[in-house]
Amino acid sequence: MDFSGYLYNIAEELVSDELASLKFLSLDHIPQKKQEPIKDALTLFEILQEKGMLDDDNLFFLKELLFQISRIDLLQKFLGTNKENMEKELQTRGRAQISAYRVMLFQISENVTMLELKAFKFLLSEKLPKCKLNDDMSLLDIFMEMEKRALLGKRNLNTLKEICEQIKKSLLIIINDYESNRDDMTEGSMSLERSPDSFSDGNVPNRMPAMPGFPGEDSKSETLDDVYQMKNKPRGYCLIFNNYDFSKARKLSSFQQMKDRNGTEWDEESLTQTFKDLHFETVLFKNSTAVEIKKALQFYQNADHGEKDCFICCILSHGDRGIVYGTDGKKANIYDLISYFTSSNCPSLVGKPKIFFIQACQGQSYHKAVPIETDSEDLELDLEWQEKYIPDEADFLLGMATVTNCVSYREPMKGTWYIQSLCQNLREMCPQGDDILTILTKVNYEVSEKTDRKNMGKQMPQPIFTLRKKLFLPPN
Repeated sequence: MDFSGYLYNIAEELVSDELASLKFLSLDHIPQKKQEPIKDALTLFEILQEKGMLDDDNLFFLKELLFQISRIDLLQKFLGTNKENMEKELQTRGRAQISAYRVMLFQISENVTMLELKAFKFLLSEKLPKCKLNDDMSLLDIFMEMEKRALLGKRNLNTLKEICEQIKKSLLIIINDYESNRDDMTEGSMSLERSPDSFSDGNVPNRMPAMPGFPGEDSKSETLDDVYQMKNKPRGYCLIFNNYDFSKARKLSSFQQMKDRNGTEWDEESLTQTFKDLHFETVLFKNSTAVEIKKALQFYQNADHGEKDCFICCILSHGDRGIVYGTDGKKANIYDLISYFTSSNCPSLVGKPKIFFIQACQGQSYHKAVPIETDSEDLELDLEWQEKYIPDEADFLLGMATVTNCVSYREPMKGTWYIQSLCQNLREMCPQGDDILTILTKVNYEVSEKTDRKNMGKQMPQPIFTLRKKLFLPPN
């Protein structure tokens, strides 16, 4: 039987509940939004093939999925392995591709009765909308809703623990095992060999150390010295400069082509809500000239950040190599703007992360692409950046929408490729405990996959940083 035949036969054996479990365990590789069209196992297998997670020479992820849902019969019948072999392989460092966090949640769902599920929903009734707690909602569905609302994540388990404490204390053993695995070792899959009810003696099951299956997870435990502190609320200021109206610039003959930035309101809304949810005090500046941008930053340079953990500044505007434009067509040098927050210029931010996101073009060149299909229509260009962007000292992060000399893209009805991807991934990945560089790597991938149909152009974002520690933006 050929490879496609094996996949077809496996798909025929899986029922709807098992498909839902496979989708949940695949969430770190296939985001929930992209899972919505998946109504059968064959579609799931096709998407895994597209992502390079499954082919005739690479069957381990499929084996791991079937092992975690306890379909040992399919492993033996179609994939030439068994339970004992899988347990042995998953003990090999770097082998597991499903995160221990996903497996932990799945284990909990497998050990909750219908009555306990009702209790789960009741205890969450004040934190989740009632429409999200209907009778058809499985515990895996509830976990996904909790993640969306920052009630649950890899490092955000307090709510889950509180509920398990009330409903079924034996579930806490699964969580404690996961946390010990995560903090003491490297994160990977955990075995489903024993249920919580079998831990009557209170012993934690044997750990199966493995490297994480999702990019950016830690290969060693973090200490306080490895991670930037994030304990204050608000975490800090988040300034958002949104330049839309460039009529002042167009009055000058040299800026006749500088169009208004249609669609930038979508970016403003996304950034505002995202950073509010991450406990930042957002401050909005609309249609600022170059001088007004500088004066606003100088004001916050002199503010007291002593009770703050971080500083964020987002600039949405037209730009060119190493500069952003004010609405009057005047230039503001990116390096100069960032330099307001060096140690000597802003002492109360010494040792704290200073983050800048710049949505602007850095030139007028296109990244060329091979012809592929895209859904993007009616795109406009934002121009972008230069040689030196951040000061030669620690704790700065600059997220540029595009690399030097190149354009970035904005869709009038959706917002910019970069900012929309940034906000979506911050919302999805911060609650899961991913650090900022892992998130920006995902943003790089998503934006680089897009293509401008009109000019066959691509966009490649670029983070530049002198961070000394891991930077997490916890939503709790």
